[in-house]
Amino acid sequence: QVQLVESGGGLVQPGESLRLTCTASGRSLDGLSMGWYRQSPGKEREWIASISSGYTPTYSNFALDRFTISRVNAKNSVYLHIDRLQPEDTAVYYCNVADPTGPDNYWGPGIQVTVST
Repeated sequence: QVQLVESGGGLVQPGESLRLTCTASGRSLDGLSMGWYRQSPGKEREWIASISSGYTPTYSNFALDRFTISRVNAKNSVYLHIDRLQPEDTAVYYCNVADPTGPDNYWGPGIQVTVST
């Protein structure tokens, strides 16, 4: 089992930047992919980005210009940096750990990010 805890969310103003952190515990993350998803009110959960244990990132199309995913294996942590936040970025952001070769898939409880004046 993997336990995930997200942090770094909250209320931010449009145009600001934010870094979300997710820290995992419970088992080794060797070979596991770590990623971020979000769910806005009234919408389905959408994938933002993932990063392999070898530090190769992949992004959804909408995330290419303002989102940066990174990872520190020694800290069992994955990060999501968001630049130039917009009200449309308001959502609950979820951390995910998944085995790309098997069924293991774990989710954090989610953290709220609200972009508003």
